[in-house]
Amino acid sequence: MEKNVFEKLARQYDTKERKQLASVIAERVKLELSDSTDKALLDYGGGTGLVSLEFTDLVQELTIADASEQMLKLAQAKIVERELSNATVLHADFVKTEPSVSADIVLLSLVLLHIPDTERILQAIAHVLHETGRLIIVDFNENARVHHPALHSGFDQKKLELLLQKAGFTAITFETFYEGEGIFMKQDASMFICTCEKAVPV
Repeated sequence: MEKNVFEKLARQYDTKERKQLASVIAERVKLELSDSTDKALLDYGGGTGLVSLEFTDLVQELTIADASEQMLKLAQAKIVERELSNATVLHADFVKTEPSVSADIVLLSLVLLHIPDTERILQAIAHVLHETGRLIIVDFNENARVHHPALHSGFDQKKLELLLQKAGFTAITFETFYEGEGIFMKQDASMFICTCEKAVPV
């Protein structure tokens, strides 16, 4: 009975539009994981695992972390259904509580726009990463047509780069890789991928 409840919730959350966008993101992120079979990947704010559960063959270990227990129950149901032995879920909010996990790679996929204090979450992520660990960010470019009290209206790449540097990241690169109709608060928008490394202490 419980499984049916979660299947229904997953269908409601994992809409056709979300699945399509997740597929676009997953295909682009896969290019960054070509040599990561010995790495531990943490998908922070990973929700139901729509994006990162596509990477279980590319990494040694996947942890989907989220502040929503309901989302994680849906992710866990998928893990069980697919019999994935190297994927786990973690209930965590790095903004409120100091992270107790570590990883070689952290993925933030359409997560930053939901977190008011960008600088604080980037510092928390730096704490999670092993030395020379990698951060992969996928998010929307700044969009003047989007206004919402609970969301950033996308990100200016230059400003985000400065925040990443301040949080201790280096080798920062950006690429705008996708443009779509109505994908950000029903507005046409473009997405970027940013990759960077945790700087080695001098």
